[in-house]
Amino acid sequence: MTRKHRRLVALVLILLGVAVATALLLFALRQNVTYFMSPTDLVSTSARPLAGGRPIRVGGMVVYGTVKREGTITRFTVTDNENNVVIEYDGIVPDLFREGQGIIATGTINNDHVFIATQLLAKHDENYMPPEVAKAMKPHFDAMEAKQQEAPQQ
Repeated sequence: MTRKHRRLVALVLILLGVAVATALLLFALRQNVTYFMSPTDLVSTSARPLAGGRPIRVGGMVVYGTVKREGTITRFTVTDNENNVVIEYDGIVPDLFREGQGIIATGTINNDHVFIATQLLAKHDENYMPPEVAKAMKPHFDAMEAKQQEAPQQ
């Protein structure tokens, strides 16, 4: 085998090793990815295959008058001002959880289209909104602001 062939074989083996390592890394990371969706994303039919059985995050504002507690189970509705998602959580809710506040819930969606949360995150003060929620709700906040500006001043 000539020197040129040995270099070529070494290069091919190195590239093959890098490809296998990359494939293993991507496969391992794929199992740990948690996607964020707004209620509108979750309601859309294109999101159904992604949501099927895999943990995802849903964020939005808790709708007034929808929080119902039965023992440790809390059931409420989250909105992005376009669509709503019913969330059910079994456990102690965060101290800052209340109606009209922004939350992010991690869990899965069942066959009845109810989001079964395993974790709830509530915003910590009036100036903070989780970046995922802020990005998902920005168009709706802009539309609400435009409507307020169009309304006659009293």
